[in-house]
Amino acid sequence: MRGSLLVALSAVVILLDALDPRPVGSQSAGARGAGPAIFDAHIHYSAPDWSVYPPERILEILDRAGIKRALVSSTPDDGTLQLYEKAPTRIVPILRPYRTRDDMGKWWDDPTVISYLEERLRRRVHRGIGEFHLHGEQAGTPVIKRLTELAVRDNLVLHAHSDEAAIAELFRVEPRLRIIWAHAGMSSGPRVVGEFLDRHANLWVDLALRNSDVAPGGVLDPAWQALLTRHADRFLVGTDTWVTSRWTALPGSIDEVRRYLGQLPRDVAEKIAFKNAERLFP
Repeated sequence: MRGSLLVALSAVVILLDALDPRPVGSQSAGARGAGPAIFDAHIHYSAPDWSVYPPERILEILDRAGIKRALVSSTPDDGTLQLYEKAPTRIVPILRPYRTRDDMGKWWDDPTVISYLEERLRRRVHRGIGEFHLHGEQAGTPVIKRLTELAVRDNLVLHAHSDEAAIAELFRVEPRLRIIWAHAGMSSGPRVVGEFLDRHANLWVDLALRNSDVAPGGVLDPAWQALLTRHADRFLVGTDTWVTSRWTALPGSIDEVRRYLGQLPRDVAEKIAFKNAERLFP
């Protein structure tokens, strides 16, 4: 009888593990949410996600990952507004210049994008513009000039998935901008990121999709560790749900973030995890 009971209990455990949507290996990562509160500064809730993860399910995923607040942009913007309506104190909405994914490759030179931004911004809901993709000479168009004017006029933060040249050009066009540099430039190293932070007081950096660079094998890279400590007030964390499958990976990604934050002084970790984003979006 005892043996049969153990077999039955084992079967239940296996079934529960199979139903757990977390990535394999993350279920035993420890008490989820342990450590500092998390403000995820890089979330998307775009059209392909809606039928798979309704807003209530998204909020459950954030709960499970220990994410207290989230900076959200979507293609189209309606996804962001769906989440904001469900949790207005938790979701910080920002506006992508993309009505559909087709806009991604040409938005910076399309005057109709400005009309779209102006119309949506009249709602007085959005706290920024982005995340947008912008590289090199693309930052020198009349559309971008007008976008920077809107940002300054309405005190909006820009969230830029950009190379170093585009970030430099944005600040040249309008030095008063406040910019979050998505993915720490995606491939930019700590030396270059540090130089940009030294040069631009209104630049912040999100570390979305850079876990393996910042902490290869889960161990903080010494150069990144020094930079995170030196510019502790300027870094943000993020997961980037750029495709639907990223929602399944999100809790595990946050586990990785918590792991490397745990190797920093507590005050530094708390700033990067939550406080810096909270100051940007009080």
